[in-house]
Amino acid sequence: MKLYYSPGACSLAPHIVASEAGVPLELEKVDLSTHTLADGSNYYDVNPRGYVPAVRIKDGEPVLTEANVVVQFIADQKPESGLMPKAGTPERYRAQQWLAFIATELHKNFSWLWQKDTSDETKAAVKAKLEKRFAELDAHLKSNDYLLGKNFSAADAYAFTIINWVNFLGMNLKSFPSLQAYMDRVAARPKVQETLKSEGLLAA
Repeated sequence: MKLYYSPGACSLAPHIVASEAGVPLELEKVDLSTHTLADGSNYYDVNPRGYVPAVRIKDGEPVLTEANVVVQFIADQKPESGLMPKAGTPERYRAQQWLAFIATELHKNFSWLWQKDTSDETKAAVKAKLEKRFAELDAHLKSNDYLLGKNFSAADAYAFTIINWVNFLGMNLKSFPSLQAYMDRVAARPKVQETLKSEGLLAA
């Protein structure tokens, strides 16, 4: 199985899940500024949408995309890891609810802040909306170590990846101490540290 990734992008989420679950991955780095691979080939030939993550499950088959789906697929390769609850259970739907929340309320809003042509007015509105979502998370995390309670899950890998973008966009979590503590807790996990180092995001 091959993961197409770019350091620190949303592809970090499935990379963390794979590390936590012990799922072996072949990594293929994508230059998102040129949409090329290391050998110079066109990444659009792999994923016509041009973004990461994408997972090649088998040669000759279409890649699997969308971070909230890819993290579930990888976690399900090792169900004993507990990174996704069993299919059909209420816990599974709660995990999927969090994954949908991260994808639509966090990830999609953050995407506006990365665009150079986004107006200052739009950026201000987006940041205000994100802060409302951070407040919701902060309240939830006052009494929960992770999104699903006591146990780390694929949803946490995705949340950590996206919320960490505050560090690159002139934002911070000072007003949300429980959320900041959560981010620190996830960052301190050995497999998360290992993954960050492998992507060059932490000194080895």
